[in-house]
Parts: sequence; C-alpha cells; structure tokens
Amino acid sequence: MKYFHLIWAALFRRKTRTILTLVSIAAAFLLFGMLDAVRTSFDQAGKSANGAHRLQTGAKLSFIQPLPQGLGEKIATVPGVKSVAYSNWFGGAYQDPHNQVFTFAVSDNYTDQYPEVAVSDDERKTFMQTRTGILVGDKLMEKYHWKVGDQIPLQSNIFPQQNGSKNWTFNIVGVLHPKEASAGFYSQIILMHWKYFDDAVQKGYNNGQVGWYVVSVADVNQADQVAKAIDALSANSDHETRTQTEAAATASWMKQLADIGLIVGSIMGAVFFTLLLLTGNTMMQAVRERTSELAVLKTLGFSDHSVLAMVLAESVLLVLLGGVIGIALAAMLIPGVSASSGGMLNLPTVGTNSWLLGVVLMLAIGIVVGAIPAWRAMRLNIVDALAGR
Repeated sequence: MKYFHLIWAALFRRKTRTILTLVSIAAAFLLFGMLDAVRTSFDQAGKSANGAHRLQTGAKLSFIQPLPQGLGEKIATVPGVKSVAYSNWFGGAYQDPHNQVFTFAVSDNYTDQYPEVAVSDDERKTFMQTRTGILVGDKLMEKYHWKVGDQIPLQSNIFPQQNGSKNWTFNIVGVLHPKEASAGFYSQIILMHWKYFDDAVQKGYNNGQVGWYVVSVADVNQADQVAKAIDALSANSDHETRTQTEAAATASWMKQLADIGLIVGSIMGAVFFTLLLLTGNTMMQAVRERTSELAVLKTLGFSDHSVLAMVLAESVLLVLLGGVIGIALAAMLIPGVSASSGGMLNLPTVGTNSWLLGVVLMLAIGIVVGAIPAWRAMRLNIVDALAGR
C-alpha cells in the first residue's frame, strides 16, 4: 500500500484506454458470473426434492420414452401423494413451421396441480366439456391476436391423425393467466385434452401412454421419501422411472441434449483467452510508454524488485477492478433473468464459492498478463531508457 498512489496514477495515465479495458474485463466476468450460475444450477438440480410442492415422474432411461397411463393410479396410492396428473408432448406449429408453439396433451386435472396459473371457472368448465377445446397462455393469445371462441389449426411435429394428416384443428375455450413471474412459461403454451389426443392420433404413436406425471405432495418435507416410493413402483420393470423436482427434470432434459459443463467451460475458456491477449497488450503498451518514467524511479532509488512489484500490482489491480464490477453486475442481473425465464431457469445467486473462484481467476490473469512487462521493467537499464534506446 506504500506506493498505491503511484500505481493508481500509472493505471489511469491513459484514462480512455483504461476505461475501455475495464469494460472488457467487466463484460468477461459478467459472463463468468452468469455461466457459473447456470453450471451451479445444473449441478445442484436433483440433489434433494425436499421443499418441493410438485414432483415430476418420467422415464429413467430417456425423457422421450413414454410411460403406461395406468401407472398414475399406482402413484396415487403412494403415501404422501396428494394428487396426480399427466402430460404428453404434442409440439405444433401455427401457420408456418417456424412458428413453433409449446403444446401439451394433458389430463383433465392438470391445471389443478398449478394454483399459480389462473383459469376462470366458466372456462375450465367449457374446457372439460369440449373435446377439441384448448387452453392458451395469455401472451400467446396476444402474439397471434387470438380470442376465446376462435378455431385454430396446428401442425404437429410428430403425431398424425387417424387419416394420416398432421394438421389438427382446435377451439380456444379459455386463457391461462400466470399469477407469478416464476410461472411465466404457462403464458406461452397450449394445453389440449390427452383423451382426445390419444383417441385421434394414428395407431402406433401413443397407445394409451403418457410422457410424464406431475405429482403434488402433501408434505414438502417428505418429498424425497415420496419420490423414492414412486420410483420403487417400477423398479426392475421395462419402464423404470425417475422422480425429481420440476427444476431437476428440466436440467436432466438439457443434460441429455448436451454436455452443459463442457459448453460452459469452452465458452469461458475462449473468453478468458481473449481477455489475456487484450489485457496483456494493454499492459505491454502502458509500460512501454512509461519507459523513461520507470528509469527516473530507479534513478531516485527504487529497487528493481520494487519496480517489478509496482507494475505487477498495476496489472492485478486493473483485472481486479473490472472483475469485481463484472461479478457484481451478474449478482444483480441473475434474479431478473431467473424471473423473466418463467420458471425455466432457476439460477442461484452468486455465492461465496463463485466469488472466490472469480477472485482467484482475477489474480491469476493479472499476474500472467503483468509478468512480462514487469520483468522487462525490472531489467530496464537506466542509461538506455533515458537515452531513448
């Protein structure tokens, strides 16, 4: 701290360059904070179901493997299970194949599992009475300018009807209104009757099967125990199940599609490699411009090691300033990103481990990019430097 004022003055000798470099470093560590939160959320998902009001039961082997529809009756008998609903992926595109719409074929009691999603009593009653009726998320209604009573066509990505056509026609009978930001996903989906889907789809495509079960638990503190009991029902069968929280199920689907850890690691590796080149160039240029000033410091009695330490400290301080700003920004943005995802992402806040890892990276990068210019400054010959050689 003895020479901090000299280090600070040297760091901001060229304010524009320093500020632009700080912005680049902050952006890199902002990305680090966000991606580390994604990695942590995937790593933590599925460790414990306790505290969850709902569980999701799917095939243990793969999320595309269906389960027998009769399994729901067995699940309902498990102690601690409050109610059971089921769902199937339907997919669907509106007018153009690029206008993909998340559409699910669900049991009649499916919306009862989600008290955070509102449907009026009249619309719920109409839905129950209308075989081709659908419930549509409010934002989806706004996007396509639909209204209750409209008849709309949807083209399934997978499932043909009995006549071989993949063009299905539905009647909008109600609107899904999420009450909470965490349920925002339901403002962009369509729910149709599973019974109608199973009866109308071409034979061989569904055969009375479901994609997954949604289980409401009576006691959130017993969710782990309930999950194990449900999975025990299908142990050693051809349809073994995995019961977990909805967040863990989403993470499991993603992991089957891609190696999240590898993707995050590759992105961060590329970002920090670029950061090394950028910051290293900044420090090399900054020290080169101050060659005569460093020679004067040595003339005034500063030792070679003191000069080395000052240049190295300048490099570390530069990275620390930008890095702390970046991770702090990530900590502020993560709650908003989680909320705006409509429950699809449940990102944890930037915790102690993330901060420690970030600081270690800042120190390491600062030392690496400052090592060469600091070494050159230490070995600087006073006479040659003052002579401009």
